[in-house]
Amino acid sequence: MITSTTVDTRHGAVRGAVAGGVLTFKGIPYAAPPVGPNRFRPPQPVEPWAGIRDATNFGPTAPKAPYTPPLNALIHEVDIPGDDYLNLNVYTPDTSARLPVMVWIHGGAFVNGSGSAYDATAFARDGVVAVTINYRLGADGFLYYPGNANRGLLDQIAALEWVRDNIAVFGGDPDQVTVFGESAGAMSVGALLTMPKASGLFQRAILQSGALHHAISPASADLVKARLAAKLGTDDFPAVPVSELVVAQQQLRAEVSANPDPAMWGEVATTMIPFSPVIDGDTIPGGYFNSDVDILVGSNADEFRLYLVPPRLMDHVTEEILIANARRFGLDPDQVRSVYPGTPGEKLAQLMTDLHFRIPAIRLAETAKTAYMYEFAWQAGTFGGKLGACHAAEIPFVFDVLEDNPFEALLGTDLPQHLADSMHAAWVSFATNGNPGWFKYDTGNRSTMRFDFTSEVVLDPRPAERALWEGIR
Repeated sequence: MITSTTVDTRHGAVRGAVAGGVLTFKGIPYAAPPVGPNRFRPPQPVEPWAGIRDATNFGPTAPKAPYTPPLNALIHEVDIPGDDYLNLNVYTPDTSARLPVMVWIHGGAFVNGSGSAYDATAFARDGVVAVTINYRLGADGFLYYPGNANRGLLDQIAALEWVRDNIAVFGGDPDQVTVFGESAGAMSVGALLTMPKASGLFQRAILQSGALHHAISPASADLVKARLAAKLGTDDFPAVPVSELVVAQQQLRAEVSANPDPAMWGEVATTMIPFSPVIDGDTIPGGYFNSDVDILVGSNADEFRLYLVPPRLMDHVTEEILIANARRFGLDPDQVRSVYPGTPGEKLAQLMTDLHFRIPAIRLAETAKTAYMYEFAWQAGTFGGKLGACHAAEIPFVFDVLEDNPFEALLGTDLPQHLADSMHAAWVSFATNGNPGWFKYDTGNRSTMRFDFTSEVVLDPRPAERALWEGIR
């Protein structure tokens, strides 16, 4: 029951809008604009405002270049100019209640995405106060400076502190917070689990297609920084206009993909993400893990096909390319050819899916005190049926937005609503009572919920592929 469209936060009053029984407050700043002298600093406090701030429209989004073709036509993106982009959006059914809270951290390889690209109405409809956030991307958020690293992650912590301090007036329970994210958002959640500054800000975590594996060392981060300076002709990065920097960082990522040489990129030659969390010994100390947080973690069955099928690369993968990649990651090529089924392109897609997504999810589940594992296996019919359960395919099901699906260009139409019903309900159940509806994961049974047209729990799926990576990833 909605009681008010205006609430008083610690920085000032905000007015929201009502639609379909859900109240939304959009574009609320949780930190000062990260521009001018604040540009490469940790997030700074919000200046309080007088009167009632309009919160009926999304606020600015972090500066970014478009996705590269063909992904720019397949992945929904929102770009709203403006400096005050460290903002968040709140969806609530009842400002007088005390409901579980879910905070969404978007993906985009740490260089794309925004919180306003996701409609969290269905979570509020089902009794959750949902929050979607923006954070600094690319060099502004993740270019490494000793003593000033991981600014994008510190933004996320500032947003979670805002939730702790303000969510009660929106009907949320600050002691029952679930942080969830996909891809770089899930990697962010994995990083937050290792950051003492984030301790106590959330009690549960959901990681979709990402875990702890993309953090890099300062040495690798310095290689990226040197290459970016060479490309720009200066290492005075705060003096470089954002419009130039976002183009240069996109070009840099293309260079890594074209020539993943460890001598040039260090660990980034494996992660393929030049702007990512850095284990700096301070914000991310290394060796710390918050095992008190309950975890739901998983991946999609065919993650890497997103990067091979739409660009029409998978059918051009040769046996030589497969062997070279197997050796690059420390695998026995003969075992790779034996364990993975299909053509060389299909084998490579599964190898890369395991490297970047499935095996890190398993490693995290093995580390956590309480973990639940899932796999999204529903096969999209687009691209001649070759796309499969690719990266990001689970998102519209988790958010239950099939009627107005922002991923229609990627996944097509007529998606199974019953699958969205069950997957969305599992996320809500986990956020509400800590149990998504199946057995906990342990190394004895490796219980995994496989979400498909017909969903079921499977025990230790694909053990041979898992065993292939023992001691490697």
